[in-house]
Amino acid sequence: MMSTVTVYSTKNCPYCRMAKAFLEKYGVPYTAIDVGADTAAAHKMIALSGQRGVPVITVDDEVIVGFDSQRLNELFGTHAAGETYDVIIVGAGPGGLTAAVYCARKLLKTLVVSESIGGQALESWAIENYMGYRMITGEDLMKKFEEQVRTLDVRLELDRVNGVTMEENLFVVTTVSGLSVKAKSLILTPGKQPRKLGVENEEKYLGRGLSICSTCDGPLFKDKKIAVVGGGNSALQTAVEMSSIASSVSLLVRSTIKADPVYAKKLEGLKNITVHLHTQITALAGDPFLQHITIATEGQGEQRIDVDGVFIEVGWTPNTEIFDGLVELNGKKEIVVDVDGHTSRPGVFAAGDVTSVKSKQIIIAAGEGAKAALEAYDYLMSLA
Repeated sequence: MMSTVTVYSTKNCPYCRMAKAFLEKYGVPYTAIDVGADTAAAHKMIALSGQRGVPVITVDDEVIVGFDSQRLNELFGTHAAGETYDVIIVGAGPGGLTAAVYCARKLLKTLVVSESIGGQALESWAIENYMGYRMITGEDLMKKFEEQVRTLDVRLELDRVNGVTMEENLFVVTTVSGLSVKAKSLILTPGKQPRKLGVENEEKYLGRGLSICSTCDGPLFKDKKIAVVGGGNSALQTAVEMSSIASSVSLLVRSTIKADPVYAKKLEGLKNITVHLHTQITALAGDPFLQHITIATEGQGEQRIDVDGVFIEVGWTPNTEIFDGLVELNGKKEIVVDVDGHTSRPGVFAAGDVTSVKSKQIIIAAGEGAKAALEAYDYLMSLA
């Protein structure tokens, strides 16, 4: 009997798009509801899930919060086990997707495994420094990357890698949904995950007013009071974009603004944004949703602010935990690579923001992905 599936989403939510793409891949019919445009539906979603964040997916009576690739694979996925690939790419951000294109062009049997397609770039409201586009959203740019990959002979699995081991001269990659595949070489592009605030009860409020994806959850905070935490490009960009949605925005900066001048200039003239420098959140409160935060400002002590939501933009940490021991990591837990993307282990290459390459930019990640793929090809040819 076919399940009844509903996807509650917002227009610009990349993880909502991936949830729908997963269901479509496996031929699962679903009803899509835009809770950014339908207030009544938003209230229904919140009542069902206890979440003020998207996506929320209902499968009959089960409620799935977020793009939970493991649970969706358990419900609907199918895997072809026992295959061996020339190269497995872990991660599908700019570096991983570019690597996939170059591997396909070299006629390598290629598998890409990633929880999401697009990586950190998905969460950019506007990208103004990628050649060929004066301005493009992160989601639209990554859609173009994905579309190009899907025209090629590349297998793409929406799943999370949870282990890499060696079996004779092959790498064995396993995933949370039970997939186990082998490869002659690996390209690691797992990207980074958002850094947390480190405040008590933080986990309690994730999805209940605390958000790490403003492009996903922003529409749910129309005409509400919100705060943005951070002083870099992403934080200022989020504050500016949310100023046209929320009634007021408090920008909380731990020290001073470190964003590029072009972003800092955009704050000028926006009267509903208040900037608090040398400030950090010390407490979160509200039941069941976030209603207040306590902030401490250097030289001024603490004060309580009423807010409906807080968007965290305080940086990222590398997704390298499962690769510790497989390849060398530096003190920042980044994968150490040479100028050509080689790691400390022969046959394993890496690219993107997860590596020790100093600059973290989409265009650099894409270039490093191309280099890693070409080096993987040369490595495979040396085995022949």
